[in-house]
Amino acid sequence: MNNCRISALAVARGRSAPQRAQRGVVVFIALIVLVAMMLAGIAVMRSSGSAILTAGNLAFRQNATVAGDRGLELARAWLVAQGTVTLAGTVPAAGYCETWEPTFRPFTQATWTQCLTGSSPALPLVPQSGGTDAAGNAIAYVIHRMCRITGAADAANQECVTVSDPGKGGPKEAGAKALTGTSQVYYRVTARIDGPKNTVSFVQTMVY
Repeated sequence: MNNCRISALAVARGRSAPQRAQRGVVVFIALIVLVAMMLAGIAVMRSSGSAILTAGNLAFRQNATVAGDRGLELARAWLVAQGTVTLAGTVPAAGYCETWEPTFRPFTQATWTQCLTGSSPALPLVPQSGGTDAAGNAIAYVIHRMCRITGAADAANQECVTVSDPGKGGPKEAGAKALTGTSQVYYRVTARIDGPKNTVSFVQTMVY
């Protein structure tokens, strides 16, 4: 009789042992899943933060680029108000250089403050301020005439980038004549915009 009870007890112990082992495996697997989910959550948070930061930087850069239009318009207005004699020479105080300045690099701040006039030494150039807008974008600009050397654009040894207008036909009434063709010199306007959070943007355009 005692042998039967011992055997029954052994069988009961043998059946219950695997159940305790299975409970331990489930807990271990659950911990692994929780750790994996936690790491995935951290990765998603970091990715979202990077995306938000990138979008913010793009917005600042776009805003700075749009602000550069003010510098371009101010430079164009200055050019329109000048005569050909003034534009044939450097006007340092106005940020105007009468040559295309082969060493000019928009991304190099030092080249903004000099103007090479043919074989002459470099002249100081003062970048013009376009003010600061409501968003905190500080605007500065310089102007370069697209000619190789100083002097008149139509001089014998001069080389300038020009646009030619062959003239347009006049009205078809009696005695009407075609307009005379002209040749206009190009001017390169470069604007630099320093925005908030160290945002820097450059805008260039050609006018004539």
